[in-house]
Amino acid sequence: MLFDIKLIEDRDYENILVNWWNDWGWTPPNKDFLPDNGKGGIIIYDKKTPVCAGFIYTTNSSVAWIDWIISNKKYRKKPHRKKALNLLIDTLNDVAKKTECKYIYAHNNNIHLINTFISNGYLKGSKSTELIKKL
Repeated sequence: MLFDIKLIEDRDYENILVNWWNDWGWTPPNKDFLPDNGKGGIIIYDKKTPVCAGFIYTTNSSVAWIDWIISNKKYRKKPHRKKALNLLIDTLNDVAKKTECKYIYAHNNNIHLINTFISNGYLKGSKSTELIKKL
C-alpha cells in the first residue's frame, strides 16, 4: 500500500481538519495555536482520500513536540488506517531528526494512538492533565 505524504496547506485546516476534529467530538484548536499557523504538519493520503494528519512543534531546546494527531473517522480500511498512522508518526519523527532534535514529546489520551506511539519506539510516561491558558 502506497500513501502520499504531503505538508499541510492553509486550506486543509478549514476543509479537512476542522471537520475531523468535530467528527471525533473534539473542539478544534485555533489555527494560531498550531505550528506555523496551521501549516506546520503532515497529512497522509490514500490516493485522493486524506487519512490522517499531525503537527510538529519545534522548540529552542533539543525537543520536538508532536501533537494534534487526527484522522478521518470515515476512513475504515483495515489495515490501511493503522499503516497510515504509523507512516505519519515515522514522518514526523524524521522531521524532528532533520531539525537535529534529540527527543520527541507526544501527549495523548487515546489508547489506540498511545499503542501506535509505543509500537514506534516511544516510552510511556506518567499520566498527566492538559492545562492551557489563553492570554
